[in-house]
Amino acid sequence: MMRPPGPPFADVFDVLPTPYMVLDRQLRYVAVNRAYETAVLRTRDQLLGLVVFEAFPDESENGRRIRASLERVFETGQTDTLAFIPYQIALPETLGGGMEQRYWTATHTPVRGADGTVAYVVQNTIDVTEIVRLKETASLPFRAVPSELALLRNAQDREQAYQDQVSESAEFRRLFLQAPGLIAIMTGPEHVVTFANEAYQRFVGREDLVGRPIREALPELVTQGFVDLMDRVVKGGEPIAGEGIRVLLGRRPGEEMREAYCDFTFTPIRSVEGEVNGIFVQGTDRTDSIRARRRQRRLMDELNHRVKNTLATVQSLARQSFRNIRDPEEARYAFEARILALSKTHNVLSDRQWEAASLPVLVAQELAEFDPERVSVKGPDIPLNANAAIALTMVFHELAANARRHGAYSRRGGRIGLTWAREESEAGPRLHVRWRETGLAVPPVLSNGFGIRVIRRIVTGELEGTLSLDAVADGIMCDFTVPIAGVEDFEGSFQSTGA
Repeated sequence: MMRPPGPPFADVFDVLPTPYMVLDRQLRYVAVNRAYETAVLRTRDQLLGLVVFEAFPDESENGRRIRASLERVFETGQTDTLAFIPYQIALPETLGGGMEQRYWTATHTPVRGADGTVAYVVQNTIDVTEIVRLKETASLPFRAVPSELALLRNAQDREQAYQDQVSESAEFRRLFLQAPGLIAIMTGPEHVVTFANEAYQRFVGREDLVGRPIREALPELVTQGFVDLMDRVVKGGEPIAGEGIRVLLGRRPGEEMREAYCDFTFTPIRSVEGEVNGIFVQGTDRTDSIRARRRQRRLMDELNHRVKNTLATVQSLARQSFRNIRDPEEARYAFEARILALSKTHNVLSDRQWEAASLPVLVAQELAEFDPERVSVKGPDIPLNANAAIALTMVFHELAANARRHGAYSRRGGRIGLTWAREESEAGPRLHVRWRETGLAVPPVLSNGFGIRVIRRIVTGELEGTLSLDAVADGIMCDFTVPIAGVEDFEGSFQSTGA
C-alpha cells in the first residue's frame, strides 16, 4: 500500500512556529523560516549567503559562546544547547534603529552530508526576552511570579551548570591539546576523527583531520592495516597496542611517503549502554629514538669491522717489518713509525666521528718533520672516507720513509714535490696524486722492498687504482690514481710551497 505524498519539506520548514535557520560549514545562512525572520526583524533575502556573525556581529563573551557552540557541532557531530544566551540585534529604522538586548534559548543540531561528515547545522531558537522582563518585576510585592518565570530560572540554572561543565571540559581539552603524547578520538563505524591533539597532528603531518573519517583523512593507514585494527577494537571491545611500529605517512597528496615509528594503544570508548561507539587513541612518537638505536647499531657494526681491519693491518705490518731483518733496531723503528702513522689517522677520523678525513691534514701529518724549504705541497681540500684515509696514510708514510732513508731527503739539496687533483672520468671522480723526488746525483735503483710492496698492494689492490713508480734521471716519480666515488670537494685549497 502506497503512502500518500506528504507536503514539501520547504513548506513544513517555513510554517514551523519557532524560529529555525540553517548554516553551512562557513557559518553562512542557507535557509531561514518565517518565524526566524520575525524574531530577528530581517527578511531571508537580507540573510541568505551572509555569515551569521556578519549579519549579527557581537564580539562579546556571548558572541564567542555561540560561535564555540556551532564549531563544537561541526567538530563532534553532536547536538549542542545554549539554554540561556543574551544577544543583541539591530532594530530597523522603522522601529527607531539602534541595538536591542534580547535573550534566547538555542539548540544546534548537526545535519550530515552524503559522506557522513557534518555539512550543516540547524539552529532552533526560542526568544525568552519577555520572560526575562517579567523576572525584573518579580521582586514587587503585589506581582505574582508566573510559571514562565520559574521556567526561566530553571533554564538559567541549567545553563549555568552547563557552562560550568563546558568550562571544565574546555580545561581538559586544553590539557589534551597540549599533551606531549599522541591523542586522538575516533567515533562511529567509519572512525570519524572528533579530536586530534597538536602532537598527533604534527606526527601525521596533517591539521585537517577533525570531522573526517580516518580512511579519508589518512588513507595511507588503510593499506598498512591500522584501520583493520580499529575495526577489531570496535567489534571485539578489547584494546589493541603496539610498540615501535613502523608507519609510512604522506604529508600531502603526491608527496613522498616518510617513515616514522610509534607506540600506540587503541582503547574502546563505550556508551552508557555499554556499546562501543568510538576509539581513544594514545601513542608516543618513537621515530628519533628508534633511528638513534639503529644508527648506534650500525656504528657498532662498522666499528667492529674497522677494528678487525686495523688489527689485520697491524698484523701484516708486524709480519713484513720483522721478516728477514738484518738490523732489529731499525726494524723496530720502522714498525713503530708505521703504527704511529696509523694511530694519527685514527685520531683525525675520531674527531670527525669517522665520517671523513681531510687529505691535506693527512699529508701534513706525514710531512710534519720535513724541512718546509725542501718540500712543495699543492692540492685541493678533498674529504676521504675512513677506508681511503687509512690506506692513503700508509702510502704517504712509505713514500716519506723511503725518501728519508734512501731518496731525495737523504741527500743534500734533494727536494720533494707532492701534488694532487680531482679528475672526472666516465667511471666517476678519481684522485690523481704525483710524488716527485729530485736532486739525486745518481739515478736510484728501485728494489721491491717492503715499502714498495705496501704501496703497490694498497693502490692497485685495496683502492683498485693504477700505479706508476719509476726512477728518472735525477730522482723518483710516483704517479697513482684511485677512485673517490661519493666524495665531495670543498671550497678552497691547501698549498705550502718552499722558497
